[in-house]
Amino acid sequence: MSLRTRAPWVVLPAVLTLVVGASAASSATGGASDASPTAVTYDLLLRRGHVIDPKNNRDKVLDIAVKNGKIAAVGSKIDPSRAKQTIDVKGKYLTPGLIDMHTHLFRGPEDAYSDGVLGLPPDGFTFRSGVTTALDTGSAGWENFELFKKNIIDTSKTRVLSMLNIVGKGMAGGDKEQDLDNMNAAEAAKVAKKYPEIIRGIKTAHYEGPSWAPVERSVEAGELAGIPAMIDFGSAKERTIEELLTEKLRPGDIYSHVYSGLRGELGEDGKLNPALAAGRERGILFDVGHGGGSFDWNVAMEGKEEGFWPDTISTDLHVTSMNAGMKDMSNVMSKFLAMGQPLKDVIEESTWKPAQALGRKDLGNLSVGSPADIAVFDLDKGTFGYTDSFGLRVDGKQKLVTELTVRAGEVVWDLNGRTAKPWKPGAVGDKTHTEHAAP
Repeated sequence: MSLRTRAPWVVLPAVLTLVVGASAASSATGGASDASPTAVTYDLLLRRGHVIDPKNNRDKVLDIAVKNGKIAAVGSKIDPSRAKQTIDVKGKYLTPGLIDMHTHLFRGPEDAYSDGVLGLPPDGFTFRSGVTTALDTGSAGWENFELFKKNIIDTSKTRVLSMLNIVGKGMAGGDKEQDLDNMNAAEAAKVAKKYPEIIRGIKTAHYEGPSWAPVERSVEAGELAGIPAMIDFGSAKERTIEELLTEKLRPGDIYSHVYSGLRGELGEDGKLNPALAAGRERGILFDVGHGGGSFDWNVAMEGKEEGFWPDTISTDLHVTSMNAGMKDMSNVMSKFLAMGQPLKDVIEESTWKPAQALGRKDLGNLSVGSPADIAVFDLDKGTFGYTDSFGLRVDGKQKLVTELTVRAGEVVWDLNGRTAKPWKPGAVGDKTHTEHAAP
């Protein structure tokens, strides 16, 4: 069953629907319209990159042209004289900007993930790994989402989306996340419907008690707002993932931390819990959510053996995970390459599949008219060590390294200075850039 058919809410809101006219369509292949003497001038041209664009089934060397923050043309021979800036990315892989389906970005003064020191400011930790859209998963709840929006979403170049926590106070830690009285489906749905472009799901996490109320209220809020629920199943033994995946969740709802091994994903016989396959058959989506303690090579390798790959790859990015086995999005993707998953599938699980899961089909692709969110990668060859959350290493022969990231048509990460002018004696750079300039 495909993502397209699993979830009834995977339909782009009308305000987001892209309308691409005949002129845009004709330029999509870099054909006759590209040669027209009256054709527009592009702001940026990325030449000769190996494009992997799963939505459009592209897997070959192409040029990508950008104008006004949108993809303007895709073709094999776009005239570089028509671009204000041209970057030759021959030998690199060119993909849609990555969508990280699991992050914690509500940075603030509190001792928590909600307005707290355990979150990370997005722009410092997204672009360098090719991520242009990051989904914050439940750091903010329906009580403090406005603060999250004001302080983080509205001030970041990274496109920040949200899974709104069913707990009003969000991931405020301790007893606050166990408070059933603060889990309100109607209030969560009300806030979600106020910001339909940003809030793309409801999250429950870290609950340790026996009650199914956190899951049931998250699903109810999702039903009211027409969006999925994402489940971090906590640590209670009274509730089982068998019941969760076969009875409680709807098609299109998302189970995160699928390879953790901490919630019954792996049986005593070393095989995957049959509930995972049963859930997938019902249309449940499975997200990596690597984090600092939710990726076990034993589970992941058994998943490989049984053909149980994730629907979406994600980091569970926060202060501690980034300095442990997880590191960043490109590193997590490289782990799946080390397991033998094809590069095209790894890219799809990091771009187009997340876009569909979130009902944001304007993202995760390189269609003409889509936002010009682009990542350029080297695929380095050698011997690389990849560790899980429990101190075990698997060696791989490939590693994705982010060479360039473009967000809304602007180069926001340039590892090797491809957009810079070569230095020579007497050269003068752009002095308008200062070290501590206001954004």
